[in-house]
Amino acid sequence: MAASSTPADQPAFVTPDDVDDEGVPEDGLLPAELRSWMRLLAAAGAIEQQLRSRVKDAMGVSHDEFLVLCLLADQPGSSLRMTRIAELLGRPKTRLTYQVACLQHAGLISKNSACGDRRGIEVALTDKARRLLSESTGPLADAVSQAIAQTACAQRYRQLHDLLPLPTDAKEKTA
Repeated sequence: MAASSTPADQPAFVTPDDVDDEGVPEDGLLPAELRSWMRLLAAAGAIEQQLRSRVKDAMGVSHDEFLVLCLLADQPGSSLRMTRIAELLGRPKTRLTYQVACLQHAGLISKNSACGDRRGIEVALTDKARRLLSESTGPLADAVSQAIAQTACAQRYRQLHDLLPLPTDAKEKTA
């Protein structure tokens, strides 16, 4: 076996002819869909890392509790059944039960029996949670944009940023 001219810990030199439109080597082991998925996971991880401490400082809740609040805030009526929350967040029901208990203790959510099903529990935002979200989410949205910018080159930043909705003030300017 011939020795490589590139040290093992250094990437091989890639010429422009060897890459696709996004600058990714064409001879990679992964298909484009998996490479894109891995980039998306990396960006999501960077965003999560940026938000963890900011969410705790701004809202006094953990990142996972914040995700529950955001999920509820984005629903008609600001409520969901606990089983649906667990499905949407990909969390075990036991872990969600703890998070919901913490949020309920903080006065941010209420729990009620689901209509027509005694076993089902529906969780809803309180007015306190609505106020807290409206006061805190602007700077947190800015942190998301910053995290995306830090994890991707300019072209990929634009592609990832295009997945995000326009801020309210930008929507008003384009209308």
